Amino acid sequence: MRTTGDDKRQPLRGTDELARLLRKDDAIRGRNATVLVDDAVRDSVIHQRVAGALGGACAETLVFHGSGDLRSVLALAERLAGAELVVGLGGGSLLDQAKLASLAVAGPEVCARLTVPQRSGLIVLAPKPFRPVPLIAVPTTVGTGSESSAVACLTYPQGKRLVMGKALRPESAVIDPEATVTLPQELIAEGVLEALFRLVSPYVGDHGDLPPQDAHVEDAARRLVRLGYEVRDAERAGQRCSDGLRLEIAELSGSSHDEWFHSGRDPYAVKGWLVANELSSALAIRKMTAVAALLPPLWRAIDAGEKRLGSARRLRRLWSLLRSEGPQQLPADPACGVAALVDSWGIDRSVPLTLDHAEAIALRIVRAWGAGLPMLGGLAADDLLSLLREAAGPEPPVQEPPPAA
Repeated sequence: MRTTGDDKRQPLRGTDELARLLRKDDAIRGRNATVLVDDAVRDSVIHQRVAGALGGACAETLVFHGSGDLRSVLALAERLAGAELVVGLGGGSLLDQAKLASLAVAGPEVCARLTVPQRSGLIVLAPKPFRPVPLIAVPTTVGTGSESSAVACLTYPQGKRLVMGKALRPESAVIDPEATVTLPQELIAEGVLEALFRLVSPYVGDHGDLPPQDAHVEDAARRLVRLGYEVRDAERAGQRCSDGLRLEIAELSGSSHDEWFHSGRDPYAVKGWLVANELSSALAIRKMTAVAALLPPLWRAIDAGEKRLGSARRLRRLWSLLRSEGPQQLPADPACGVAALVDSWGIDRSVPLTLDHAEAIALRIVRAWGAGLPMLGGLAADDLLSLLREAAGPEPPVQEPPPAA
């Protein structure tokens, strides 16, 4: 498998590189592969290319649809017992199932951790055992970066939980533009926003300056904003995003999980993610709709001095860099500016949230992440309720400034 000295896995570019890996890597050469494929891409060109790269090594193909849950992951783990190599082809939900199930094959320790009763929304896996069967991830969406991450989302009756553990990270990832060729433009734009939000949340949520890490985040965030405008411009021109554009977005999305971006940061400096995920799960709406709705009030609260959510100084510094990356300069106010950015990219930020819903969701967030747990940093239900009520609007789309004469 391709790694660097710091165990940072480098993605393979395309199925040709996958075929070379399968021929040359002693750890997987000659192994029979079990392919997990999302029903949405079954028999597609990318599925055929992956099968071609595997050749006669493809021993079994399992087709999945839907996001799965704890029961389906444990059932898949039983199916994978004895597997020699697993290849996951699909979006973030399928890859998360593949990561969890292939690790659960290692033994009862993982299954016990996944099934232990708890109220916390976070499950932290032990450093060992390691995954006993190599996993190669081929993402068909952009944004989640699941193919490169050491986390996975898993649905429980109480809602989604975040499972974290270094052993979850796939042994290799294949980034192929053919895998996203039919992805709707709006989902590509949402993918850029997801990668951007993941990248800047620890930067804004932490109060300390870390110059090397800050510089990396700032550079990558500026690139993502430029890419988001390229997606928007292609949509307005009635064109598909180019292979090169989708490839760059996918690679940046995956790299946004790299530890060196945020080494030394407060691990709980991402409270906006927790709120957005619970909002998305409770209302059964897309995660990026929840993020887009939450971002303006979240940044407004930070800018107004709510230190538990983040640093106003660092938010202002970052936004001063990002607001000029588009064809027209966005408002200097971070909350108004990010609302204008989201609207410009055509991302929906309307959420069907009543006051009763908001109160219930605020209590749900506190139960899963606060009330003695460290993730919320002392935020209470009333604090979260004000964010949720503002996220619900109504707030009309922000109009872009006219082009400079």
